[in-house]
Amino acid sequence: MIGSEQVKELARTHSNEVIDHRRHLHRHPELSFEEVRTAAYISAELDRLGIPHTKGRGGNGIVGVIGAGAAGKSIALRADIDALPIQEENEVEYASTRPGVMHACGHDVHTASLLGTARVLKSVEKHLEGSVKLVFQPAEEKLPGGASLMIADGVLEEAPQTKSIFGQHVHPPLEVGKIGVKAGVYMASADEIYLEIIGKGGHAALPQDFIDPIATAAQIISAVQQVISRFSDPEIPSVLSFGKIYSDGGATNIIPTRVYLEGTFRTLNEEWRREAHEHIHRIVTQIAVAMGAKSNLEIRKGYPYLLNNPELTNRFRQAACGYLGEENVVDLPIRMTAEDFAYYSHEIPACFYRLGTGTAQKGITSPVHTPTFDIDESALEIGVGLMSWIAINELSS
Repeated sequence: MIGSEQVKELARTHSNEVIDHRRHLHRHPELSFEEVRTAAYISAELDRLGIPHTKGRGGNGIVGVIGAGAAGKSIALRADIDALPIQEENEVEYASTRPGVMHACGHDVHTASLLGTARVLKSVEKHLEGSVKLVFQPAEEKLPGGASLMIADGVLEEAPQTKSIFGQHVHPPLEVGKIGVKAGVYMASADEIYLEIIGKGGHAALPQDFIDPIATAAQIISAVQQVISRFSDPEIPSVLSFGKIYSDGGATNIIPTRVYLEGTFRTLNEEWRREAHEHIHRIVTQIAVAMGAKSNLEIRKGYPYLLNNPELTNRFRQAACGYLGEENVVDLPIRMTAEDFAYYSHEIPACFYRLGTGTAQKGITSPVHTPTFDIDESALEIGVGLMSWIAINELSS
């Protein structure tokens, strides 16, 4: 059996290389479904390590296998590889070189960590009691989500068939050295709402002659909040928010003809999710009719809720406590954010955990999806070591 101290030493030995990977990826981010150069970089590194892999999975994804000929079960480790449409504001030497594109959600960290884990596991391959799939997944940030495309491409079912999967995600609120996890339902489903309201535009001083889509939109925004406060079970967390509203014209003295709204609906129960969609459709339609307007509503069904398999997650927790110390393994609350890793969790036992990347003393506290997001890079050594240790333990369990 490979020991935790051996894994820690391997992670320490390769930590500078992993930092180099992370900085290269951070400098050269690519948006969802555009990760061509990122995939080429990953493929070249896997070639260098002598790890067989296939390209073009679910778009620009890559799947490598370590210990393919070994007896025993097969597990998967997943890293997402895409970036966000955000202009970076950090003044660091590894800042993004692409205007308006940034690794603001830590996918460069996830990818670099998995590359480092690949190096560690490859070095002890002959001692593994099974096989490990390295899933470098594209397009986590954009519907329909690269995870769904990877699954449709047969990544989980193809030999060696995957029995469980682990995913790691940066978490700035946690100090470096700590990780967080929650068994059971952990993250919300996420649906996108697109609504067009069509009225009759004209002079704002003569509202009796026209149909005001802005007034209609105001009524709808207020009314659909009742879906949460009056139709849902209070024990089921739900969120309905509109983040964007705009018109096709208008001015202080002009009523526009069309108003557009965009928002999101999130919950942790699939049956209630379906019912909520019906309530939203009914309320929007009836209010538009009552106001004399027309409505075109589209609810794009997004990622499902994320379920951390209790048995698998408890094994993960025990292994993480043994590796990091119990005081460094934190219980996390439910989150209403979403992740396409959830698709995997509805196919096979899955565990999605958080890696502490913040350090208040260094001023590294910015949340993900912000232009000043960054990490304390000492977290990479921990991320690589823990992911390697989890894989080794799971294969031997």
